[in-house]
This record gives sequence, C-alpha cells and structure tokens, in this order.
Amino acid sequence: MAILQVGAIPLRKMGMLDIGFRLFMRLVAVGCVISGLHYWSLLIGYADGGAGRFDLVAVHWQVPSVALAVLMPVAAVGLWMEVSWGAVIWVVAAGAEVLMHGWLTGWYGERQMLVGMHLTVALTYAALRLARAIRDRGRTTAVTTDSL
Repeated sequence: MAILQVGAIPLRKMGMLDIGFRLFMRLVAVGCVISGLHYWSLLIGYADGGAGRFDLVAVHWQVPSVALAVLMPVAAVGLWMEVSWGAVIWVVAAGAEVLMHGWLTGWYGERQMLVGMHLTVALTYAALRLARAIRDRGRTTAVTTDSL
C-alpha cells in the first residue's frame, strides 16, 4: 500500500463551489437516468399503453428515441463521475431534444418545459464552469526544468 502512496498527488480540499458543482452534476445525472428510462419504456411498449413501441412509431420517432435511450444513460454515467465526456454526451442528447421539441414541433410536438429545462441546465453549467475557471486562474504554478 505504501508504494501506491509514494508520489501521489495530494487532494485539494473541496470548497463550496466544488461541492455545489458536484451536486449539480449529480442532479443532472439523475435526470438523465430518468429520461433514459422513459425512452426505454417507450421503446419496449411499457409506457403509454404500448403506443410508443418501436415497431409502431414512424421512422422520424424511431431514430431519435433509440439514440436518446442510449445517450441519456451514458451521459448520466459521465456526469456522475464528473468526466469531461459526460457533459459532451449530455450536450448532444439535450441538443437533440431541443431540436426535436423546439424547432421540429410539427413532427415531435412542442414541449416548452423540456426545452426550458435543458437551456437552464446549460446556462447553469456554463456559469459554474466560469466561476471555477475564475477561481482557479490564480492557482496555476509555473513549470520549471526541475519539476519535469
């Protein structure tokens, strides 16, 4: 066990901003799991009395529902672990839903609450990342030849 500790980078104490960011990311991850489960329940015919089952819906619903059924749980895992690809996958999935229910309302229906929530989450994420970047701006250390 001592071998693993030699040269280990000491963990920085988490401030309120870090705790808030972690809580925010995990809440969004829970929302992604719920959304992914909703899409899966539609695909297998569990929700809406089977009306949204994969083989019964039009092709323009089949493609995004399958993609979102896969992307949402994957985004949830990435957001929960706080890795960069989690936010990227969420942006793709949320962007698809905003496109579907914000602009292509003739095919997918209008869901203003969903579009508004995605935009609110995106703005909150951007604000938290900006706040962390501003906080960390002064914490950088210069690289010297003896630190390599």
